[in-house]
Amino acid sequence: MHSDTIIALATPQGLGAIGVIRLSGPQAISLTNRVFKGKDLTQQASHTIHYGHIVEGDLILDEVMVAIFRAPKSFTTEDVVEISCHGSPFIAEQIIRLLLKQGARSAKAGEFTLRAFMNGRIDLTQAEAVADLIASDSSSSHLIAMKQMRGGFSTQIQHLRQRLLDFTSLIELELDFAEEDVEFADRSQLIKLVDEIHRHLQPLIASFQLGNVIKNGVNTVIIGRPNAGKSTLLNRLLNEERAIVSEIPGTTRDTIEEVLNIHGIQFRFIDTAGIRSTTDAIEEAGVKRALEKLKQSSVFIYLFDVNNTTPEELIADMQQLKLTEFDGLIVGNKIDTARWWHTARFYWSLKNHPATAHVNLQDHLVFISAAAGSKTDLLQQKLYRMVVKDEGIKAETIVANVRHYEALLKADVALHQVRNAVQDQRTGELISADLKQALHHLGEISGEVTNEEILGNIFSKFCIGK
Repeated sequence: MHSDTIIALATPQGLGAIGVIRLSGPQAISLTNRVFKGKDLTQQASHTIHYGHIVEGDLILDEVMVAIFRAPKSFTTEDVVEISCHGSPFIAEQIIRLLLKQGARSAKAGEFTLRAFMNGRIDLTQAEAVADLIASDSSSSHLIAMKQMRGGFSTQIQHLRQRLLDFTSLIELELDFAEEDVEFADRSQLIKLVDEIHRHLQPLIASFQLGNVIKNGVNTVIIGRPNAGKSTLLNRLLNEERAIVSEIPGTTRDTIEEVLNIHGIQFRFIDTAGIRSTTDAIEEAGVKRALEKLKQSSVFIYLFDVNNTTPEELIADMQQLKLTEFDGLIVGNKIDTARWWHTARFYWSLKNHPATAHVNLQDHLVFISAAAGSKTDLLQQKLYRMVVKDEGIKAETIVANVRHYEALLKADVALHQVRNAVQDQRTGELISADLKQALHHLGEISGEVTNEEILGNIFSKFCIGK
């Protein structure tokens, strides 16, 4: 437990109906009581709220409600006080200034959550989930953060790590009796355990691709020739006139970015300049930027006009832009003015061309009318399915944190080395060294193994007051 008491504004800066000031530490209640006119807070029970005034001498600073949470039944496991005042930045600043004069210290970024971790209230994955929960901007990212905050992920890892630790202890015990040539750890059982842990880690490692997308969103670039209808499509998807639409080719000179939530996944759509050769310096810069955005995107929508594009031109564009790996959708636009055989010829040409014959066109080819809104719902469904291939996976534990992902990879490598060491009948010292590496990396996830640099990096990203 810490010996000092920290204070910070827990609600966002700016005007609001209410501001909440949070204190945590051994003097949280007594410091507040010195400036509180109402009941004697030091005599009140935990988890109670009290009406009164914050005063400085004879001056009333504000009318407040004070909530008391006594150790260890609080977020930090320390005495915690939350003062609800009126949401004037000036009032909040005056109350904080007054309590700093009484002996409190300004909290650092994430220090309340850091104390909860250091005091054993939560583990490191749960602490990181607090920040993810605050930052969640979709139902899917909220779901992942809530699962992690409840400790499901870390509980799995801790259970596996404990079993591995038990085996490591037996190997270490063997080393103490090296001269007597005894074997306490059954090597075949160790291989079975390593294989079992590997089977648990692989789905977690594989889930990171989806978890990263859910947490950070999907960069989705809309690319194509001038006048294919890219800006019209963006406006249709957003249901607002976000981009200028004109019959004049080359209207879009720069990229336009907007976010759309599709079934809980945030897609960041990027409308780009039409791809063509041009002598216009500004348009040329726009085309260059469009190509850069294509390289940076996770998913692309290549939009073409079914009336003014031949299948040969479409395939040539796809090859030139290196789109044949199909990390996106090929979208034929303006079907409201096309004949039925226009779409059929694109389907058969793509199906029979060597560069695209391997592709499942049912998943990657769609025909729409952006202007009329025809089939744009199907386009959204296909985008969603590209990212979330199995709806059931969202019910499982998903890794969305880069630090966790890297630790899992390193732990898996170490476990592979353990298996090789056992199979090669290496000495107990070598097996023990590899086991300790695996334990170290698994422990990094929950915070059983950590250092000041890691903690500083994690909690510096939190907001002050959390």
